[in-house]
Amino acid sequence: MPLLSVQNLKRYCLKGPLHLAVLTLFLSAAQATPVGEYQKHLSQAITALDSLAQIANENETIPAFETRTAETIASVRQLLPASETVELGQQAFTVDNSWLQTELEKYKTASATERPALREQVIERLQAIRERTNEVEATASENHDKEQKTKKLAEILQRPEYARKVKQESAIGRLWRQFWKWLANLIPKPKPIAPGASRILSMIVQVFVILLALAVLIFVARLFLPRLLHSRRAKRKVKEGARIVLGERLESDQSATDLLSEAEGLARAGDLRAAIRKAYIALLLELGERKIIVLEQHKTNRDYLRAVRRVERLYPNVKQLTDSFELHWYGLARATETDWQTFRSGYKQALSA
Repeated sequence: MPLLSVQNLKRYCLKGPLHLAVLTLFLSAAQATPVGEYQKHLSQAITALDSLAQIANENETIPAFETRTAETIASVRQLLPASETVELGQQAFTVDNSWLQTELEKYKTASATERPALREQVIERLQAIRERTNEVEATASENHDKEQKTKKLAEILQRPEYARKVKQESAIGRLWRQFWKWLANLIPKPKPIAPGASRILSMIVQVFVILLALAVLIFVARLFLPRLLHSRRAKRKVKEGARIVLGERLESDQSATDLLSEAEGLARAGDLRAAIRKAYIALLLELGERKIIVLEQHKTNRDYLRAVRRVERLYPNVKQLTDSFELHWYGLARATETDWQTFRSGYKQALSA
């Protein structure tokens, strides 16, 4: 009886770009590859493909290197055929490796500059398949009950790391990798030479690598340092031109402290209604500088109050001050010295909250 439904397995296949797609799980009487042997084949394929990263040396011509490449691809094809049956306990998995055959064909016809990225992507996918296979085997050995085994296998196949996509290498990443590979090729391969000459050669190589690293750091600094400094200067520039708050024009150099001083001057002169209005605008300016609200010409006092609602500790005080401002400015209620002292006290309490 199948371990998972065909519909679920198809969904796993579509979600999992690793293509360790268990297309059908069934009890099979046919000869199957034990899961341990399949894991061994995966490791051998990874090692074989990794050997192609070694650049041909002086004793290997380009035709000989291409012949070795073709033989390696053929051996990987034989280790992991397009479709094979893998046995896990009493169950048999039909494993689809057709994606590997496609990638190997692309690698075979790719240019020398394209091959490294293709090879690394294939190795990464094979390593991921090996990890998942190890996890499935461990799970199967721990759970003897068939139903529990089924649930555990489904849980593994649904994990995000199984369904993840192979990260495509960016153009910058490709250039950076090629740069370091080129740098590695500049360092001579170790050969049997005299001890004195070896020491001198080692020192020359070390000096060269250090100078090259310094050149790269200087280049990166010249490329990004101006942008970083410009960004910091932009952050320091807090005030940009005049602002209009509740119909009052505020110059770029005016602060909330300046406005509050003007409000106290109006209060001493007996114009308490205007003092409350000036102090309320000072409150909005301070909240704007603290990035709690955004000052805009078209906004009303109620717009600013709604913006403060998300700050629970601040909202009750600002609402009380807003109500007082509306009552004495728009409501034309006569303001008393007590009203002004209460407003000023609420102003300080709001900004200290």
